[in-house]
Amino acid sequence: MTIAEAIGFSIYEGEFVGIVGANGSGKSTLLRTLAGLQPALSGAIYLNRKPLYRYTAAALASALSLVLTEPVPVRNLTVAEIIALGRQPHTNWIGTLSENDRYAIENAMETTKITALRNKRCYELSDGQLQKAMIARALAQHTGLILLDEPTTHLDLYYKAYILKLLKHIVRETQKTVIFSSHEINMAIQLCDKMMVLAENAVYFDTPCRLIEKGAFNSLFPEDFIYFDGQSGSFKVKT
Repeated sequence: MTIAEAIGFSIYEGEFVGIVGANGSGKSTLLRTLAGLQPALSGAIYLNRKPLYRYTAAALASALSLVLTEPVPVRNLTVAEIIALGRQPHTNWIGTLSENDRYAIENAMETTKITALRNKRCYELSDGQLQKAMIARALAQHTGLILLDEPTTHLDLYYKAYILKLLKHIVRETQKTVIFSSHEINMAIQLCDKMMVLAENAVYFDTPCRLIEKGAFNSLFPEDFIYFDGQSGSFKVKT
């Protein structure tokens, strides 16, 4: 089944990009396609001017990192061990960590402010802390592109804002490119450099301000309960 078609866009180094849309609009499918986990029905995806299909698994792991919504497979691992998994594309065949690997792990923990949690087991963490650990693992992988599928799922309002602000900070400090899918449209409008809106009959890609001017958010949901207020740039509940 085709979720969306005729999608064409370019994303550059140091951009923070959100993919939004209603349930079933194809956000996660698009993200997984961009990550090479499933093939595109047509067209081509280029990463650093090279077709995605030409990347070996090892080369792709050195070019992009991925944070999915699936639970951690081994919750008995410590935070430091989880983050160390991000160094697998760079370690030798037996997985021995070099001094450079250890530095990358420490730096990732410092950036996400979880150094104090390094010896905690994953099952001991809150959802927000665990998500920070997964972002740290992606940072330790040392790729120019980070893809995240709904990184604020299961988080309270504070941690939703915290995680998105953290990702924006990472983009600004490292000039990495971060692309994420999300239901947090109001927050994405405030924080993103660019957004992709998967509407029912159209796909929009532009800066948040221009998307508002184009009316890209106006028909995203039925207007019986909520509506998009162009002046405030946010969705509001009808009263």
